[in-house]
Amino acid sequence: MTDAPADTVPGPHENRLGAGADVHVVVGTRPEAVKVAPVVLALRAAGLRTALVDTGQQPARVHEALASFGLVPDVHLGVVRRDGGLAELMALTLTAFDGHLAAAPPRLVLVQGDTTTALTVSLAGALRQLPVAHLEAGLRTGDRARPFPEEMNRVLLAGVAELHLAPTPRALAALLREGVPRERIVVTGNTVVDALDAVLPALRAQPRPTLAARPDGARLLVVTVHRREAWGEGVRAVCGAVATLLEAHPDLRAVVVTHPNPAVAADVAAVLDGVERARVVPPLPYDEVLALLLHTDLLLTDSGGLQEEAPTLGLPVLVARDTTERPEGIEAGWAELVGLDPAVIVAAATAALAGGGSLPTTPNPYGDGRAAQRTAAAIGWFLDGGPRPVEWDGTA
Repeated sequence: MTDAPADTVPGPHENRLGAGADVHVVVGTRPEAVKVAPVVLALRAAGLRTALVDTGQQPARVHEALASFGLVPDVHLGVVRRDGGLAELMALTLTAFDGHLAAAPPRLVLVQGDTTTALTVSLAGALRQLPVAHLEAGLRTGDRARPFPEEMNRVLLAGVAELHLAPTPRALAALLREGVPRERIVVTGNTVVDALDAVLPALRAQPRPTLAARPDGARLLVVTVHRREAWGEGVRAVCGAVATLLEAHPDLRAVVVTHPNPAVAADVAAVLDGVERARVVPPLPYDEVLALLLHTDLLLTDSGGLQEEAPTLGLPVLVARDTTERPEGIEAGWAELVGLDPAVIVAAATAALAGGGSLPTTPNPYGDGRAAQRTAAAIGWFLDGGPRPVEWDGTA
């Protein structure tokens, strides 16, 4: 891992590049930073002047994630939230990014995923009549309330973006059903596979982290739960299932990684404080999460990113949601949808643990490690013409 020196982190409203960038890659959260990091490197390697912009949606989390790839933001917009609401975040981000575009307009704005940052930045770019490219386009659950607001953001983004970078053939099909022209879609694979290929070799060479320590023969369950639709009763239900599993399996240890939201962390603590062999920890840096997962037997999560990372990590996943926009992992046997019913979670986890760690033999359904190169090629083609880039066919 490469740690960025503290004095290289831009301050509020600081712009290290000034005008003249071809592409502004904009992020606000850690998952966005992880997935765009290999793209930024590929764009620069392809000769495209690329500015990496941090809106500030998750203070410090973007810098922490980028450090794993030897990157720091070139621009920091300095958005400072007060009430924590989505409307406030959108208003602040729209104003800040519009001001940035007025001073230093690029040829293209690239956003990733389904965050409030991605939607708001895309709107700001479109209002300035700048083309917007959407990385990880076409993910759908078909239910705008699950996940909220991510599903709504994705659908709205499809109406704003001019270049749609779909991670899988299934995502391509979803965009086509919605009427997006085929010539505006390029299937790239998911860049999270590229990101893991970059950082995992060094982590595999390191000793087992303290969090993953357990007696010989013991097994480890890692848990994360944070989606808005699970706040409150859902979070407590998942934690209750964890407590039941620990009671039923004396050889099982659990590490529960909490969310930065204090209300979510409080619900976790209310159920698991004092439960034997349950360790509740605050949010971890990205490389520490990966190091932990490399030594884990089973993952219980509602994270979309972790669903995608699991096949590369060789880790079976129970998805604590009623629906997922990433069904490829379920179809390939890497993940199982278990919802928020404690009885269902316990039964599925018990069956998975009884399986003795057997893993699917199917290839990685999310990518082959060359998504960033395809993304850079697609953006270069969109901006400057030439032959259409070769797409990922869905096989690893």
